Amino acid sequence: MPVPPPERIVELVSDLLAEEGYDLEDVVVTAAGKHSTVRLLVDSDSGLSLDEAARLSRLVSETFDAVSDFGESPYMLEVTSPGVGRPLTKDRHWRRAQGRKAKLQLAEETIVARVGELVGDEIRVVLPDRSGPIVRAIPLSEIRHAVVEVEFSKPNARELELAGGLPDGRAAAGEIAEVTGDGEDEEDEDVNETRLDK
Repeated sequence: MPVPPPERIVELVSDLLAEEGYDLEDVVVTAAGKHSTVRLLVDSDSGLSLDEAARLSRLVSETFDAVSDFGESPYMLEVTSPGVGRPLTKDRHWRRAQGRKAKLQLAEETIVARVGELVGDEIRVVLPDRSGPIVRAIPLSEIRHAVVEVEFSKPNARELELAGGLPDGRAAAGEIAEVTGDGEDEEDEDVNETRLDK
């Protein structure tokens, strides 16, 4: 019996993760011959530590073991935080991206700005200017697409101040190396991933 589809996995784990204080952002199932990989992208307002990723992996694995859906099919479970390539589509994504640089596609222009505070239906962003950084309010309805940009150096202190700082528990660019659980550098994933072979 193959690994269940992502929709069934969402049914199995979304409430469990919510009880633990995490949002299930995405489920990706990849089949390779008889083996499959089940990747859960989870996040919270304070991020996801490596220890928490490992703990969540154990909880999810126990849930999978308790149902018949998974049968005897071998699979590898990965619990990881969303990377910079995830589109900013929900209010919580904007809140969690506060203080980071993002590329925003609007109807008439594309801008790279530091994400500031979400106020109602508008996101405040900090843009560079000749006289110093400035704050601009953009209605969310005018943003066609937005993703966090990779930053390797520490953010400009004044830009970060105008953006309202970083959410508690979030690391600034340049403070930590972005690696996965296997030690390989990976720009499109945040730092924490844990894997469990079944």
